[in-house]
Amino acid sequence: MRIVEIRERTVPISSSIRNAYIDFSRMTLSLVAVVTDVIRDGKPVIGYGFNSNGRYGQGCLMRERFIPRLLEANPEDLVDESGENLDPFRIWDRMMINEKPGGHGERSVAVGTIDMAVWDAVAKIEGVPLFQLLAERFGSGEPDRKVFVYAAGGYYYPGQDDSKLKDEMQSYIDRGYTVVKKKIGGAALEEDLRRIDSVLGILQDGQMLAVDANGRFDLDTAITYAEALSRYDLFWYEEPGDPLDFELQATLRNYYERPMATGENLFSMQDARNLIRYAGLRPDRDWLQFDCALSYGLVEYLRTLDMLHQHGWSRSRCIPHGGHQMSLNIAAGLGLGGNESYPDLFQPFGGFPDGVRVEDGYVTLPDLPGIGFEGKSDLYREMKRLAE
Repeated sequence: MRIVEIRERTVPISSSIRNAYIDFSRMTLSLVAVVTDVIRDGKPVIGYGFNSNGRYGQGCLMRERFIPRLLEANPEDLVDESGENLDPFRIWDRMMINEKPGGHGERSVAVGTIDMAVWDAVAKIEGVPLFQLLAERFGSGEPDRKVFVYAAGGYYYPGQDDSKLKDEMQSYIDRGYTVVKKKIGGAALEEDLRRIDSVLGILQDGQMLAVDANGRFDLDTAITYAEALSRYDLFWYEEPGDPLDFELQATLRNYYERPMATGENLFSMQDARNLIRYAGLRPDRDWLQFDCALSYGLVEYLRTLDMLHQHGWSRSRCIPHGGHQMSLNIAAGLGLGGNESYPDLFQPFGGFPDGVRVEDGYVTLPDLPGIGFEGKSDLYREMKRLAE
C-alpha cells in the first residue's frame, strides 16, 4: 500500500474574540487529507487532520518540506511490517529528515497536523476507532469511552458585559458541562475579579470555574493575581506567565496553593521535560495541557507520556488543549484526565460527533472508525471538499 496524495488547504477561523495576548480576527488553520490506495466500501481510505486554534495554518512548511519528503519516499519505507498499513513512526521519521534538533516552533504544528491525518488513516484501515487502536497498542487494552470535558470560553469581545458573560457560561452549564473556563489578564485586575464573581454567582454545587491568563503576566503580576485568586475555589489558574519561564512558574507555587495548569504552548517532549524538571509543578494537583496537534503529533506525544511516567506523573493529570477529537481519542484510549472543549467557538473544527451530548461533565465516544470526523456532519463537509 502507499500514500497516493497529500492535500492541504488553509482555512479561516477568524472571530472578534481576544484573550490576554492575541485577537483571533485573522486566525487560520491547516486542513490536511492523506489519500491512500486502500479501498474500503468502494472508496479510497483518506485520513484527515488539522491544527488547533491559536497557531496559524502551516501550509507553506508542509508544501515545501514535509509533504514532498513523504511523497518522494519509497512506499515500503512508510508502511508497517505487514505491508498492509501505514506506520506513523516511520512516517514521522521521514518527515523529520534533515531537521536539526531544537527549534520547536511552527514546524511542530505542520508535522502534528499531518501526523493526525496519518493516525486517522491507520485506524480506518484497521476498521476500528482510534481510541480502540491506541488502547490495544499503547494502553491497558480496554479504552474508557467516557471522557471528562470542560467548556472553554469567556473571551473578551466588543460589547461584552457581565450579563453576556453569565449568559454564555450558563449556556455551557445547561448543555451538561460542570467546569467552565474564562479568560483573565486582558483587563484590569478589578474587572477580572468582577467577571469571576459574576460567573461564580451562577454556578451550583459541583460546578467549577477555571481561569486562563494565556501567558500574559510577569512575575509580579502573576503573584498579584495569585494572591487575589486564592480567595476562590478555582478548578485551575492557567498559564500565568510565558510558557518557557519555568522559574516564574516554580516561584508562583509559593503564592498559590490551589491547582495550576500549563503546557499548551510547549511543542516537544524536550520542552515538556524541562517543564517537569524545572517549573516546580506538583503531580498531586497541577494539570498538563500538551496538545499533540501543535507538538509534532501523537508520535511525539507518546514520548512525552513515557517521560511523564519516568518522572512520577500520571497520565490522568493531562487534559490537552485544543478541543479536537484527536485528543478525545487519546484521552479515551490512553487514560488521560480529559479534554478541552469549545462548544461554540472555532467551528466546525471543535466539538463532538453529531448526537454526542455532555452529561455531568462527560461525553461518551461513539463507535466510529478512525478519529470519527465523519460523524460530525459540518466538519466532514469541509473535509470532503478538500478530498474531492
